[in-house]
Amino acid sequence: MEHFAPVSVLALRHVLPHPQALKKGAGIRPLIDGRDVLQEIHPDGDSSCYQETWFGSPETWPLWAGDEPRRVELSNNDCDTGCCGGVFVTIQRFGDLVEWTNWENTNDNRVPVPPEIHFDATQYDAELARAVADHRWEEPVDTAARLLAHRIAASDWFERWNCQPFSHGIRVSDRGESPEVIMPFVTDGFGPGKGLRWYAMPVSMQEPVGDQVRRFVERITATDPRESAKGP
Repeated sequence: MEHFAPVSVLALRHVLPHPQALKKGAGIRPLIDGRDVLQEIHPDGDSSCYQETWFGSPETWPLWAGDEPRRVELSNNDCDTGCCGGVFVTIQRFGDLVEWTNWENTNDNRVPVPPEIHFDATQYDAELARAVADHRWEEPVDTAARLLAHRIAASDWFERWNCQPFSHGIRVSDRGESPEVIMPFVTDGFGPGKGLRWYAMPVSMQEPVGDQVRRFVERITATDPRESAKGP
């Protein structure tokens, strides 16, 4: 008689960073069958699935499962995992199933890691989409980062100014009393202003976030970023 491995249920939960965290973006933590697995195997770690990495198309989402295996960083120590360690898993789609396997805990290899886990692909995809569409947890600065990322992506800003987005993307750079969104990018060409530059967008609690984003985009669209953006 053939035996089949049990199918688990994935749930995703948004978590705001602790006040002293270097990364200010919210994290998305995976719960497997209701268990916070990262809390069990890396209790002092931070989620590596930051909000800004979910702004693109589904195939770019950190936990997206494709036909080719991908090694995904799930947690870190508020530092580079190559330096301070973290938790990794390999994600791959096999027809109607999504598989998480080859778990690795480079933070502490003495801690047992989960076995191979399978999810129903339909439930898995639906949960990823649900988490991306859920904005109830957002603070105004998180909303500003999301709206700005979508608005810039829908425009020709990068093409117009011959720039490229920086790998970390548009993200929350500060919270608390002075919330701010940063938009880093790389300029092309020669001369002053070439290289890594960025715009910073303060977020006010006194007016609608959408209006603030609209005015910010209008301002940066009207000026040459090599002259108006901040740089090293």
